[in-house]
Amino acid sequence: MNTRSKIVAAALSVGVILALSSLTASARIVCSGATCWHVHEEYAFPPGVRVEIHPDNWRWREGEHFVWKEHPGRGYWSEDEWRPF
Repeated sequence: MNTRSKIVAAALSVGVILALSSLTASARIVCSGATCWHVHEEYAFPPGVRVEIHPDNWRWREGEHFVWKEHPGRGYWSEDEWRPF
């Protein structure tokens, strides 16, 4: 394999890796009131549950007060209680 072929192969490999990594990076920030957490899947919340779904790079504005409460599994925070579904 000559140098040019190696460069092309390396560039293609990097492109494939970047494409695949973007497919798995589907995290979101979900907030219920002032409590926020990360989710790594997209799913429908039960009817009546009031949540706001933001992109993973979302940040609250100066003067706003939110708290992070991470929790494994599928569910949502209702005040201080985790409700799985």
